[in-house]
Amino acid sequence: MNDADVSKQIQQMVRFIRRSSTSRLQLLETAKRKLRQDYDRKLKQVDIRKRIDYSTQLNASRIKYLQAQDDVVTSMKDSAAKDLLRVSSDKNAYKKLLKALVVESLLRLKEQSVLLRCREMDKKVVESIIEDAKKQYADKANVPSPKITIDEKVFLPPPPNPKLPDSHDPHCSGGVVLASQDGKIVCENTLDARLDVAFRQKLPQIRTRLVGAPETSRA
Repeated sequence: MNDADVSKQIQQMVRFIRRSSTSRLQLLETAKRKLRQDYDRKLKQVDIRKRIDYSTQLNASRIKYLQAQDDVVTSMKDSAAKDLLRVSSDKNAYKKLLKALVVESLLRLKEQSVLLRCREMDKKVVESIIEDAKKQYADKANVPSPKITIDEKVFLPPPPNPKLPDSHDPHCSGGVVLASQDGKIVCENTLDARLDVAFRQKLPQIRTRLVGAPETSRA
């Protein structure tokens, strides 16, 4: 083998080694790139799982917080409802209250003939104040005295039984319900209905008291 052949073989070997090196470098870069992609993908998955876990825990905390608020509000309303039961125990005060409720209902209805419903236990008290209530309404509204018919067939439910605090039977703590003769216009002026209205109106203030007033942004 002459020098030219030797030189040719050496050059072929060098080209082969270079091609092999280049191929190996390309494989190495491809492997590195795949590892980086796998790492980035797994990192994103971990981040997504963390966000999902955080969001889940945050929502669970919010639900517990809102449930705790609702429990406090419900407890307050239940306590107020129990206080209503004591309203009718003072006969003189309750008599005046019933008359005021009847007059207020008449002023809302503005009807010349109405049907009145009350608890059966309140029937005699209502009968005793009905004429005064009619006169007071007529004077305030500057209209003739209305006709009020006390419903003696259908009464409002009795007060809740303190021995059965968890009972879901209909109950009424007092007050009256007045309706037009055709029944199309109804004014529910029971103590329970007024309590519901008061709580709905005051609920934002109640919640503010529970959680504190929102902070105002500083300039």
